[in-house]
Amino acid sequence: MEEFEQQNSITASLSSLRLNYDVFLSFRGEDTRENITENLYNALYAEGIRVFRDTEGISQGDEISSGLMEAINDSAAVIAIISPNYASSRWCLEELATICELGKLVLPVFDRVNPSDVRRQLGPFFSHFESLEGRFEVEKVVRWRNAMKEVGDKSGWVYNNG
Repeated sequence: MEEFEQQNSITASLSSLRLNYDVFLSFRGEDTRENITENLYNALYAEGIRVFRDTEGISQGDEISSGLMEAINDSAAVIAIISPNYASSRWCLEELATICELGKLVLPVFDRVNPSDVRRQLGPFFSHFESLEGRFEVEKVVRWRNAMKEVGDKSGWVYNNG
């Protein structure tokens, strides 16, 4: 009986370590919410994969909610859908930096962007970062740049609308 109770205790401890989500979707809503993000979410969900996506979005001036940070922490991996306007959102960049700092497995999807441009912050990202540099502390922008470089260095999927 004692052995059974010990085994139950170990099983309960291990199940409490189980994460709530298999995948956290990071995306720029205005670019991808109604197309690639929706399709990817539905495909993953249909396969029984537990997926978190922020369906509300963050309004300008709002802070990233603790619930969003909890979902990042409580996910085994992240699919970052890097689209042309991803870096125009400080919230996307903050999310990505947090994801990288936590050492989460990041699977990038480069949606209509060149991975090299993501890595070097060129193309559409050049003007976005230039704009951010005038509005936020240097350390914060460097943190965001480092996260984009890290994700741009990863092997991922390039998606060009089909």
